[in-house]
Amino acid sequence: MKVAWGITGSGDRIRETVEVMKKVKELYPDVEIRVYLSKAGQQVVLFYKLMEELKANFKVWTEVNANAPFLAGMLQSGKFEFLLIAPATSNTVAKISLGIGDTLLTNSAIMALKAFVPVYIMPSDYKEGIVETELPDGRKMKLRIRKEDVEHVERLRKMDGVFVLEKPEEIFAVFEKHFKKN
Repeated sequence: MKVAWGITGSGDRIRETVEVMKKVKELYPDVEIRVYLSKAGQQVVLFYKLMEELKANFKVWTEVNANAPFLAGMLQSGKFEFLLIAPATSNTVAKISLGIGDTLLTNSAIMALKAFVPVYIMPSDYKEGIVETELPDGRKMKLRIRKEDVEHVERLRKMDGVFVLEKPEEIFAVFEKHFKKN
């Protein structure tokens, strides 16, 4: 049993997401979680100094282009139970909502959906307003979430096979749904 976990270039809640995924790994030791970093995702993981932690806990691949590594093909051929993209930038969300597959994770999400593989997405920008996020050095930064970004999230919510998560803790329920404990 395998799960593909995509990380895009969003630093918002990245540390919390990594912690949740490590706990999920402990709770579901028979499930292999493979990490796929977009090019920007790799930059953010390095910026937040999380690369060694990821590599110590998971197999990690970084995007070369929209089809390498061959995640889309592996999703379509049933190698993974589902695709989780967490956190997802507003750029990634917009592209998936519009059917644009020009990056590893957007292409993989679209191809997964074509093959009836569920896609779970945790957008960084899911609610209009001001949010506070944490920078790598611990300082806080305020960001404005625009209505245009939220509109793309709403498009995702309406897509067949796409499930929107709002916070890292919701990932536990996804694993429970797919890998019920006996």
